[in-house]
This record gives sequence, C-alpha cells and structure tokens, in this order.
Amino acid sequence: MTRVLVVEDDPHLVRALVLNLRVRRYGVDPAPDGVTALRLAAARRPDVVVLDLGLPDMDGVDVLKGLRGRTRVPILVLSARRASDEKVAALDAGADDYITKPFSMDEPLARLRASVRRTEAMVLAPGTALVTTDAFTVDLLARRATRAGRDVRLTPTEWHLLEILICDPGRLVTQKHLLQEVWGASQSSKTDYLSVYMTRLRRKLEADPSHPPHLVTEPGMGYRFAT
Repeated sequence: MTRVLVVEDDPHLVRALVLNLRVRRYGVDPAPDGVTALRLAAARRPDVVVLDLGLPDMDGVDVLKGLRGRTRVPILVLSARRASDEKVAALDAGADDYITKPFSMDEPLARLRASVRRTEAMVLAPGTALVTTDAFTVDLLARRATRAGRDVRLTPTEWHLLEILICDPGRLVTQKHLLQEVWGASQSSKTDYLSVYMTRLRRKLEADPSHPPHLVTEPGMGYRFAT
C-alpha cells in the first residue's frame, strides 16, 4: 500500500483529500502543521508527501527543506501562492510538483499517481548505477554527484532530469518527453523551464558549461547524455 503524508491545516481540504485517497486504497497520515509533519515523516516513512505551504507554525518551504534532509520521496506542493518566484523557491527547495489552489480534486490525485509511477518506473539500465565521466561522477543509487572529488548539490528536479538522461545514454530524449516526465503534461510546451534547469546542471557538473561534452543539446529537438 502506498502511504501518503498529507500536510494541510484546512480541515475541509484534509477531509476531502483523506477520503479520496483512502477510497483509492492509499494509506494516509494527516498532519495539521509542520512539526507534526516532520515527526510523522520520521515515524511513518511515507511514499509520497502532499504539502501545503501556508502552515500555522512554520513556513512550508522550511518544512520542505526539513523533509528533504531525511527523504527523497516525491513531494507535491499545494499552495495559494501564485508568484513564479515562490514556485521556483519551492521547486528548488525540493518539491517535485506544484499545484496552485483552488483546484479540482482530480488534479492532485492524477499528479500523485504520476509521481508514484515515475518512482516505480525508474529502473537503471545495466552499468548505469555508477556513471563516471572525465568531469564528474554520478551514483544514481546513492543519489550522489561529485566533481573534482567534491559533492555537488543537485535539487530534486535536477536529479530527475539527470536520471532520465543517464538511464538511456546516447539516446535523444525530446524536450516534450522531459517536460512531461518532470513537470507534467500541462507543462509540455514550457521549454524555457527545461533550458534553465539544463543550464544549471551544466554549471554544476560540466568542466566547460558553455561547451558541454556530456549534457548535449540537440537544437530544436531535445538532449542526450554522452559518456
């Protein structure tokens, strides 16, 4: 049974989420505040977290950072905050998806299913658990990247992009496919998202980010990982 931690202080929304999840055979642990969320995350070890940013005791981004310090499970943010810089801050802090309130119940349920599918489907190809290039090394099982012997901090979104590319070395991965896998079908035309994150990955990993030999752009089509 997939266990979901629902972190939300609106009792009506909590009730709707809990009922909809349980009828679909998810295990659910509700948390009304950040302190309870962090305690339940340690005790119950959820498979997915649904997190509101507007909590009574802590800012949701701080809760997000606290969760990311102990778990790599998908975290779906629910928030009334619509500004793009606030969305970017949540994604950079470790969110895997961002859903703006108000929403129909079908949307978070669909995105939750997609996040679980992505997690379950991430099967490593033979020989790709540890990938070494002349510039950096990536251990996908340990979720660790190093460059020049030093750990490189990657956000969950950066990790997801890198995993998709590394798990099928040499193959062209289209922009649309990457956008759908990482941000969802509704964002499949937002190529600027992809460009920003690929630029960040290159700055963190490539020896020469302006002429990257490993994270290669195929103009107008997508990207490929070259060893």
